[in-house]
Amino acid sequence: MIGQASEMTAFVRVVDSNGFSAAAPGLGLTPSAVSKLVTRLEARLGVRLLQRTTRALHLTQDGEAYYAAARRIVAEIETLEGGLAREAGAPHGLLRVTTSQAFSTHQLAPIVPGFLTRYPAIQLELVPTDRVVDMIGEGIDVAIRIGQLPDSSFMARRIGADKRIVCAAPSYLARRGTPAHPDELARHDCIVNPERAYLNRWGFRLEGAIREIEVTGRCRVAEGEMQMRLALQGAGIVRLTRLTVADAIRRGELVRLLNPFDAEEPVAIHAVYPHRRHLAPKVPAFVNFLIETFSPPPWEI
Repeated sequence: MIGQASEMTAFVRVVDSNGFSAAAPGLGLTPSAVSKLVTRLEARLGVRLLQRTTRALHLTQDGEAYYAAARRIVAEIETLEGGLAREAGAPHGLLRVTTSQAFSTHQLAPIVPGFLTRYPAIQLELVPTDRVVDMIGEGIDVAIRIGQLPDSSFMARRIGADKRIVCAAPSYLARRGTPAHPDELARHDCIVNPERAYLNRWGFRLEGAIREIEVTGRCRVAEGEMQMRLALQGAGIVRLTRLTVADAIRRGELVRLLNPFDAEEPVAIHAVYPHRRHLAPKVPAFVNFLIETFSPPPWEI
């Protein structure tokens, strides 16, 4: 625990447990003592954080805001103190990590050897998948997720942001020419997705507004990695995430196109992990390694 049961810690545990009685054992206090801590916190802040009824507790608007910040603070302190208090000290054990196929292939795999060298007592199991896994049910320690995060009791640390860009191989451009304006895409072969039609509507900033252009092409494939391989072979123009194509662009194997008309806003990438009282040191070790290694993110071009 965090030294002694603080008011903030008591409040977070009550919300997590959905009750004073449920939170009390973990805090080493009686339910009435937990209630007094939360009441004292409300009095000190001068706001009502919880609406109490005989059957349930509900966060007020002020309580929602305070809880969102407090749970992060409590988790970070517990992580720090748990690591310091652990007799063995060094992070160790099996660490299970899941992320998308693209992030796993292009960004995670290259840095794994460095992580294993730094932490020789950790065994790492990677679970690449494009589905959203049940972290608790499937025993996942850390998930790297791209895009909007659902509200949950999980902790999240931002490790970067990504967006899609348009590119093609030099061989394709030599054969078909380089489009100078998004309207010219109508005369080109674009690699399209047959399963997700919205991915074939490419947004561009034109005359101060964002306009979508629906692209077409003779090559249709739903899987992003295959789209990239086809683009590398000159099959057409493709629109993929930077984290997928950044290295190929740096090597000159792909050329970024229509950059002045780019309209896509980056979406955040987070490392997500369960909010636990005693977080194993292997989890913050991995998350901090990600933040350190991806500062700045190598896919930002």
